[in-house]
Amino acid sequence: MNSLLQNTKHFKSLALNIIEGYEITKDEAISLIKTPDKEILALLDGAYTIRHHYFTNKIRLNYLLNAKSGACSQDCAYCSQSAISKAEIEKYPLVDKEKILEGAELAYRSKAKFYCIATSGENPTDNEIEILAGCIKEIKNKYPLKLCTSLGIISEKHAKILKEVGIDRFNHNLNTSERYYEEISTTHNYSDRIKTLELLHSVGIHSCSGCIVGMGETEEDLVDVALKLREKNAEAIPINFLIPIKGTPLENISVLNPLYCLKVIAMFRYCCPDREIRLAAGREIHLRSLQAMGFYAATSLFISDYLTEKGQAAELDYKMIEDLGFEIDR
Repeated sequence: MNSLLQNTKHFKSLALNIIEGYEITKDEAISLIKTPDKEILALLDGAYTIRHHYFTNKIRLNYLLNAKSGACSQDCAYCSQSAISKAEIEKYPLVDKEKILEGAELAYRSKAKFYCIATSGENPTDNEIEILAGCIKEIKNKYPLKLCTSLGIISEKHAKILKEVGIDRFNHNLNTSERYYEEISTTHNYSDRIKTLELLHSVGIHSCSGCIVGMGETEEDLVDVALKLREKNAEAIPINFLIPIKGTPLENISVLNPLYCLKVIAMFRYCCPDREIRLAAGREIHLRSLQAMGFYAATSLFISDYLTEKGQAAELDYKMIEDLGFEIDR
């Protein structure tokens, strides 16, 4: 029996064991990222076996509104909105109620299941929470949408207000591993992010938390993020691929290729079998012509644009989903 056939059977057997409740180890997860390129189809076949068991062939769409842009006090090296960024972006305070409601309408028309409202900054003010809470209640009454907010490091007081008005998820990405975190930000630390996830769960809000691939981290760092998100019961895991934005400290980093990105996505599926895994920012740039293959492991995507960067046209995403033989989960 040749080695390729042996590994094909290995990935399938591993996938079936995971469905039965087995949790892969750190060493096993690292080996998945190190899969030889010639075995990528076998790796994805195992990932698809897991994905189909929990999610069939459905893909969930998420629509993102950048409701407050720039002027952030934090120094995250990847971010165009950070205090140290020189990127030429639009900057504005929290948009008005009409703009947020307009975003909900666009999300609904775009076939999204989740409408995600994001704001820049370390944490929201009382006034911002009051405005957002009012919008959330109104949107819930008008549209059949799930709602997610991404507001930075949230307090218990603010989290409880969001819970009371019906927020479905709160996004707070780990972004990278504990080991590598201080290379990415120094104005807050990894433990601040972990505490925020724990706070969300303590008040009954589901968490959405993921990573950014391609910031100079190691394969082990990516596995550490996946295993930590499994441990912390993140319901949704967005996988971003670094967009090297001009004017940010990481503007000259370019280390990714499509096959490596597919291996990372697959690793997250094997590690977190029953979680929503989302292809997020940078998928168009780094997966390129292999983008559709990512959905043999991933189960959701952001439709249209990201925070300060453009995504591909929604019509191209609809066509990609149709060509895969998958269907939109509404």
